[in-house]
Amino acid sequence: MTRLLGPPEGRQVFQLAFEPTPADIDENGHVNNVVYLRWAQDIGIAHWRSRAPAEAQSTWAWIALRHEVDYRRELKLGETAHGRTWVADAANGPRFDRFIRLDHPDGAMCAQVHTTWVLIEQATGRPRRVPDWITEVFT
Repeated sequence: MTRLLGPPEGRQVFQLAFEPTPADIDENGHVNNVVYLRWAQDIGIAHWRSRAPAEAQSTWAWIALRHEVDYRRELKLGETAHGRTWVADAANGPRFDRFIRLDHPDGAMCAQVHTTWVLIEQATGRPRRVPDWITEVFT
């Protein structure tokens, strides 16, 4: 990715704040890159749990297929990252793209993630086409 990510006009956006702990800080004195990836997963899961009905959450699950991360600015202990996430316009079979921005308290982007998730049926562990209702609920 080379361009800064931002949600399309009118898109539903889910937000979550992240406060780094001492264990999140690397030897360079800032949040470790792996932590940003964990936060990307955490916000994606929180978004799903906030909007999907309980029955759907017990039937379906998401697994990560691919993550592409751009790191732009450091975040230090005591600074709160503001995470925003939104999904693509449409799913592609069982795949659904998600976009995440993690911003510094001053609004500058610390990291952005373009991630692809695959919907699976929990009972079988097999991929399933994303139903239209999921796209409607999340876009």
